[in-house]
Amino acid sequence: MYTIEEFDREKTRVLRYILYKKRTENEVRTKFGKTIEENMLEDIIEYLKEAGYIDDKEYIRKTVNNFIALKNLSIREMKYKLLAKGLSKNDVEDYIYENKEELEEYEIKSARNIIYKKSTSMEKEEIKQFLLKKGYKVENINKAMEE
Repeated sequence: MYTIEEFDREKTRVLRYILYKKRTENEVRTKFGKTIEENMLEDIIEYLKEAGYIDDKEYIRKTVNNFIALKNLSIREMKYKLLAKGLSKNDVEDYIYENKEELEEYEIKSARNIIYKKSTSMEKEEIKQFLLKKGYKVENINKAMEE
């Protein structure tokens, strides 16, 4: 067991880590797994989830919105980046499924941006191969190339 003081001290450390930059549950476990006793870490994570400080579904939503605002990615690249953060595959796939239309639009727009940038230095077929390697869907590449 541990004392309330110990719990509060460690909880404050974890909270500081999360408030500096939003983190996934997995990132918290990885960071503190060796320094905080396992039962206490479980209780801290549980406490922070209930208080809304750790929310992986919200993390996915915000991260995807940042990708959409700042990057040209395929849906597959987005998925890999989220999974690399240790998020649950089900949560990531559910989010993608629930937001399919918006994400498909985004993927076409991203492909269009890349086609535009690469069109001065690459042939159409080369660009298509480039996009395929990056995980873009064939139908979205074709839609982007039509316009």
